[in-house]
Amino acid sequence: MYELMKHLKMEKADGVARITLARPKHNVLNIEMINELNSRLDELAAEDDLKCLVILGDGPSWCAGVEVGDHKPEMAEEMIRVFGGLCERIDRLEIPVIAGVQGACLGGGMEVAIACDMIVAAESAVFGQPEIKLGFLPPYAAVRLPQLVGPARAVEICTTGKRYSAEEARQMGMVGYVAGDGQWTEVLDKLVKEITACSPLIIRLNKRAVKQHIGKEFTAALQGANELFLNVLMKTEDTLEGIRSFEEKRRPQWKNK
Repeated sequence: MYELMKHLKMEKADGVARITLARPKHNVLNIEMINELNSRLDELAAEDDLKCLVILGDGPSWCAGVEVGDHKPEMAEEMIRVFGGLCERIDRLEIPVIAGVQGACLGGGMEVAIACDMIVAAESAVFGQPEIKLGFLPPYAAVRLPQLVGPARAVEICTTGKRYSAEEARQMGMVGYVAGDGQWTEVLDKLVKEITACSPLIIRLNKRAVKQHIGKEFTAALQGANELFLNVLMKTEDTLEGIRSFEEKRRPQWKNK
């Protein structure tokens, strides 16, 4: 299935949804575009057969930020509401979300990328939170970056407005994979293929096991993960099928149950 919207393109096939940011020239987000994204994410959240979402960008940039005009006092409250809703929707999706980043990934664009579970970046991609240079702060990055790179690096990123190469971002822990500009889509496709070989239900349970225990005390977190394993996972048909297929030396036939 392929759908063309005003600022987005969306394709769904073989358990994978691909949303492409398509607002020339640098996919700068405005309120209208963010609302489009939020609507599509709400639709995808209701589809229990999906295995993965990939977010891509058309043109020379992945996303160079949020429209400066939408930061004016009369627009700021609405902009923060819809943009915060975008980051929350990505965070709440039960399936893995991968940002496939090329070119500039700056400001609100970088916030959207780090809201995703994984980032695969082209070698020439550039990351940064330059809001401070215009007298702003990045609310979502201020909360999310300490989880990814630690408080010291998070403060550096937010208070200097520096730009970082894809490799520098990888070394910090923001980016999972970096590949040459001609190869990064192959790396992305390989990662997607590895995910989609698995049961949609079990993919979701694995992500839930990670996400719902972040920040909890270790013993309580482990107890919660063990309970998820014993009381939910072990009662699924797909886990039993996984065991049978291993013993019978064949590929599993997932039922998503």
